[in-house]
Amino acid sequence: MLFTVFFSLLVSSVIATEKESALPRLNDAKATEAFIDSADVVVIGFLEGEESHGYQQLVAAAKQVDSVPVAICTVKEVWADYSLSSDTITIFRKADNHQENLVLAEAKKVEADGLVNFITINEVRYITEYNQVTAVGLFNSEVKSHLLLFANRETKEYTELKERLGALAPEFTGKFLFVLINGAVKSNSRSLGYFGLKSPDLPRVGIYDGGSDMKWLLPEGEISTERVRDFCQSFLRGELKEVKQAGAEAKTEL
Repeated sequence: MLFTVFFSLLVSSVIATEKESALPRLNDAKATEAFIDSADVVVIGFLEGEESHGYQQLVAAAKQVDSVPVAICTVKEVWADYSLSSDTITIFRKADNHQENLVLAEAKKVEADGLVNFITINEVRYITEYNQVTAVGLFNSEVKSHLLLFANRETKEYTELKERLGALAPEFTGKFLFVLINGAVKSNSRSLGYFGLKSPDLPRVGIYDGGSDMKWLLPEGEISTERVRDFCQSFLRGELKEVKQAGAEAKTEL
């Protein structure tokens, strides 16, 4: 009797572990659309099943990148909605309406660490903190105009401004990527210098247009939703081209 109870508990534990390691399944188009709409960035493994090459690696990667929801879809009728025909791991981003595909048949090697890197590089959100990893996704995006918030993380304004501009960002989907640059990080001093700024000058807001390599600063004053919205709209109307650019340094990467 005691052995039977012990064996039952052991089996239950194994089943629970397997369930915990499994990824959520999206069984139809409606569930897939809802999942994509559930967060700024999501990942879907369009795989034939849990035995597919890449599934276990995706499970392991999902545990390491817990800020990004991950699921799988095995329904090939749904795959067609996203122009996919073979096993593919896909990132969906709201900030620039982008779909980034990793076709497994074309990948030289599929490893958990490689998938973590793939997800992290492409984790562009409504407001993305700039660093050497996210820079790759930001500059590879088809959206070349960046609204930049320069702020020092340890200051009282940091969180408030991040939330304020993060709430504004959806109004400019496909037109701007909103980027947060922490002025307290030494490696970001080059980005500040490009705009003629130093850490004590912050917080400030600027626009960088990758298409023309031109840049502008919002004049000093309150960084309100209304002022930043007007700043963005002025750029989109072409009015900033007549305004003196920020900074004085020669062309350089952020």
